[in-house]
Amino acid sequence: MATEPARILDPMAVPVAGVDSHLPPLPAHLLTADALRERFAQPARWTAEMPGDGHRFDAAQAPTAASVLLPLVMREDGLHVLLTRRTDHLREHAGQISFPGGRAEVFDVDDVATALRETEEEVGLDRRHIEVIGQLPPYTTVTSFRVTPVVALVEPDFSLLLDEFEVAEAFEVPLAFLMSPANHRRHLFEADGQQRQFLSMPWTGPDDSGQPRQYFIWGATAAMLRNLYGFLQAAP
Repeated sequence: MATEPARILDPMAVPVAGVDSHLPPLPAHLLTADALRERFAQPARWTAEMPGDGHRFDAAQAPTAASVLLPLVMREDGLHVLLTRRTDHLREHAGQISFPGGRAEVFDVDDVATALRETEEEVGLDRRHIEVIGQLPPYTTVTSFRVTPVVALVEPDFSLLLDEFEVAEAFEVPLAFLMSPANHRRHLFEADGQQRQFLSMPWTGPDDSGQPRQYFIWGATAAMLRNLYGFLQAAP
């Protein structure tokens, strides 16, 4: 009988095993809207470095299909990734940094439809501002979700209306920061004779009130961003 993976209750307390500063940052010319459109239109041969968390809590049950939007906001100073901080009372992933998205419904025609619907429901981002440019390979979480990241460019003249039950706040992080592996930290978690590894990408930026706040981007969100790095870095 397989052993259930140990739960990580306080990821910020897990020791850093290393930083990937030996890997090159993506150059600015690859991080423009036009460059990303071209790369997704003509993708390179590439295998995702991080296909999932590893063992699942309920390995006997098939993973639940889900999609997230990986929104790249086209600001004057470059592309920014729109992220959310989930509310603290949620049963799953409480307080974590995530992309807008969620599980697929029977009426969703495809992964894109799920991502756009969930984004509207969670943060009120109207799809008329969104240009879907591609998808990354699905990522399977330890909580048994098979998540498809849908990558999109977002016009900057949008307004948000957060679902206050699910979303505590929305914020943006420069894509260049996230596409620099010097900001990618590897953590090694050990408990009950088990080991789990995960990435984090801590970011300090202004919160809703304009005060500096540290956002601990980790787990599946960090892994999908790392897969985006690998996709964009792969030779054509």
